Amino acid sequence: QVQLVESGGGLVPPGGSLRLSCAASGRTFATSSMGWFRQAPGKEREFAAVSTWYSGSTYYPYYATSIKGRFTISRDKDKNTLYLQMNSLKPEDTAVYYCAVSLRATPFNFTSSRSYTYWGQGTQVTVSS
Repeated sequence: QVQLVESGGGLVPPGGSLRLSCAASGRTFATSSMGWFRQAPGKEREFAAVSTWYSGSTYYPYYATSIKGRFTISRDKDKNTLYLQMNSLKPEDTAVYYCAVSLRATPFNFTSSRSYTYWGQGTQVTVSS
């Protein structure tokens, strides 16, 4: 049974940093694309970042405009774990952050939640002074 478990969320002041982790179990996702979505209160779930898998052992990151330059997505394929380093956090980054795995071959619409098969339960990130 596939499980994605996020961790690392919490309360942080504006300008602070957090590192989210997503540990996958049940199967390896070394050749799958893995991403992060987020959902703020009263808003729809939105794409944040993705580590796409391209044949030839290449991962390539893509970011939503709102987080580009502040967040970095990475993965440890040996640990089957995805990370999101979040720096220069803003109050508008407050949301539940979800890890997701897509089984679709690239290229695909990685900004759509419908492209993802497996989801974690989410971890709360609150940016507030």
